[in-house]
Parts: sequence; C-alpha cells; structure tokens
Amino acid sequence: MSREAAEFALGARGAERDRISGDLLDLESHTTYQLLKGAALRGRTQQRWDQAQAALATMWSLYDAYRNVLRDAEQIRAGRGRLGGEELAALTELLAGPSVVLKAPPRPVEQRSLLPRADERLTLDETVMRMDAAFQTATSALTEIDAAWTALLPRLDEADSALRQVDDLLLRLGETLDLARPRADLKRLRAAVLEDPLDAAPVKQELDPITRHLANTRADLEQAIAVRDEYGRRRENLDASLDRVRAAESEARLAHGAVVAKITLPPQAQPRSRVSELAGELDALDASADPWLTRSRRLAALEQQAEEAARQARATAKALFGLVGRRDELRGLLVASQAKAVRKGMAEDPEAVRLYTQARALLWSAPCDLTKAATAVDLYKRAIHGGSR
Repeated sequence: MSREAAEFALGARGAERDRISGDLLDLESHTTYQLLKGAALRGRTQQRWDQAQAALATMWSLYDAYRNVLRDAEQIRAGRGRLGGEELAALTELLAGPSVVLKAPPRPVEQRSLLPRADERLTLDETVMRMDAAFQTATSALTEIDAAWTALLPRLDEADSALRQVDDLLLRLGETLDLARPRADLKRLRAAVLEDPLDAAPVKQELDPITRHLANTRADLEQAIAVRDEYGRRRENLDASLDRVRAAESEARLAHGAVVAKITLPPQAQPRSRVSELAGELDALDASADPWLTRSRRLAALEQQAEEAARQARATAKALFGLVGRRDELRGLLVASQAKAVRKGMAEDPEAVRLYTQARALLWSAPCDLTKAATAVDLYKRAIHGGSR
C-alpha cells in the first residue's frame, strides 16, 4: 500500500468508525430499545428480543475489535511525520489484512476438546459486514416489536380514555354502572400487549367489542344527561307530538267514515288510536323512579313512537281516500272501454253488454266492492279485444 493509499484508507476507516459509533448510540437511545431493556417480556417477543440482544452483544464485540485495530493503525501513523517502509507494511497489514482477531468463545465443558481452538481472523471489511448483519438483526426485531406496539397501544389508550369518560359521565349523572368487566379486560389486554406484542393479534378481536360497548355506553350516558337537563322542554314537545297524533288520527277516522259509505272496507281498515296508550306511557314515565339512563331510553322510544303513530295515521287517511280515487279511475276506464266498443262495432254485442252492465252496477253502487269491480272491468276490456288483454 502506498503512502497516499494508506493515508486515504486510514482517514476513510476513521470516518467509518465514527459513523458506526453514531448508529450504535442511536440504536441504544431508541425509545423502543429503552422500553425493551426494562420490560417483562414473554413468549415470541421474549425469544425475538433474546436474539436481538445476542446480535447486539456480537456487534459490540466486533466493534471493539475493529476499533482496536484502527487505534493501532492511528498510533503507527502518529509516530512519524513521514511513513517508512516498515510503517507502510504494518499499516497495510492492519488496514487490508486479516487484522481483526476474534477470540474463540468459551464453550460448555461437554462441547470442549483438549486441542487448542484457533481464534478467528477477519479483515476490516469482513468485520463491518458482520457488524451490519448483527445490526440488521437487532433493528429488525425493534421494528417488528415497535410496529406491534404502535398498532395496539394507541387503541388501548383510546379505550382507557373512553372508560374514564364513562366514569366522569356517571359521576355527573349521579348513577352507577357495573364496569368491572371492561375495566378488567382492558387491564389484561394491555398486559398482554406490553409483555408479548408479537403474539397479540387476538387482542384486536377482543378490543373491538369493548370499544364499541364503551362508545355506546358513553352515548347513552350523554343522552341521559341531556334528557335530565332538558326533560321539561322535551316533555312539552312530546305533548305537542301527541296532539299531532290526535289530529292525524281524527283525520283518519273522518276519512274512514267518508270512504266506508262509498267503498267496501275490511274490518281491519278501521283506524286504531294509539293516543291513549302513548299518553299512558308518558304519565308512567313522569312518575317513574328509574335511573335517568333507563328513562332517557324510554323517552327517546316514546318520541319515536309518537312520530310513527302520527305518520301511520296520515298514511291511513291517504290510503283510504286513495280507494275513492281508484274507484273513479275504474269508472273512467270503463267509460273509455265502452267508447272503444262503439268504435269497433261491439256496443250491441250481448256478452259485451252483459259485462258492461255488470261492471257499471258494481262501480256505481255504494259501497263499491273494488276487487269485484276491477275484475269486472278487466273482463269487459278482454271481451272488447277478443279475449286478449
């Protein structure tokens, strides 16, 4: 190796040593590394961390040997201002030859031999490659464990936060709920994630229903507080809703009275009132001593039932008046069919006349049987068209 090559190689190796030193220090200051150092691990995570620690021990051993060779080379270079042949030969051996000596590791007595074991010798490049392989083994474990923690710990934190919010809402409401099960489950799941994150895949399946349960409970409690604080106003609104139900049911009864004289209706078409039932439930709610969590659900259900009762009554009235419209539609269809019979010269056909008379008698009688009338009109139309529809 020439003087220039030796100077360049020594400078490059010094820069390489400093870079490797920085990487090792960054690794040891990594948050996940610090957490793992003091963690009580188990299972697959413990095995993976043991492998990473073994790799780290190998890496530091290699690095110490690598650094010692560079120190020896730097001492040779610092000894003389101008390198002579002897110094260049020594530097060449250190920087390019198998100068890194790895002592043979001790073995258990059952694996020993009485013959001497040779130490391993590596070049600086070979040493760096081995250090890199050990470094990759360690960082791969850190990355895998960190990814598992990152995926699950924030979700556990959110669930714990939701549980605290539920506790706060219960305190505001002055009521209690049995939360021992979700509280114990979250504690157990957090321990599982911290101790063995690499085997914590089932945690997500257990955590999802707990999270949904807490979210639903929080929503129910927020609603209960709102109901408690706004009960008077919502009670008045519910009274107004019941008035709308009364009006809609009155309209349905009037429609039934008007239509039943014109159209044959089945007994089940008689509108049924729900006002008394809903008003009774409201009175029971006023007198209830149930917790607000229960009363809020009852109030919300009653509000929905009142809206549905009013909607149903309006739909019933509309449907009843629609029957009269259907009768008028059939009347118009019969008249149009008769006009077509005249154009086709079938107005005097005995069968057509019979069917027309039958259909007209049904449609202009009161109450009108719409089912029979619709069949009669259809038969008349088919007779005009020669039996086809």
